[in-house]
Amino acid sequence: QVQLVESGGGLVQPGGSLRLFCAASRSIFSFNDMGWYRQAPGKERELVATITPGGSTNYADPVKGRFTISRDNAKNTVYLQMNSLKPEDTAVYYCNGIRWSGYWGQGTQVTVSS
Repeated sequence: QVQLVESGGGLVQPGGSLRLFCAASRSIFSFNDMGWYRQAPGKERELVATITPGGSTNYADPVKGRFTISRDNAKNTVYLQMNSLKPEDTAVYYCNGIRWSGYWGQGTQVTVSS
């Protein structure tokens, strides 16, 4: 059973924007904090943004003021709006639960390059 499916990545120029989508199984999504992670080549996976079921958010310093996480509790979906993208944002982006998690999805590739 597929638990997490990410989409929305692509190639974008520096300064551009992308919106990522994560469809999650109810068992992971409901009543759980959700997070977006990213993994750049040769680096460990890092947590970039989290959101509680009530909508409270938190961001890693490198993305503060540029990324916005949101969720639709009726659709079991988490979003990541990414603005003012930089080359260092290039990575595979994943979502998962925070308090309890599922198997990692395939992620979605984001490449920021001119």
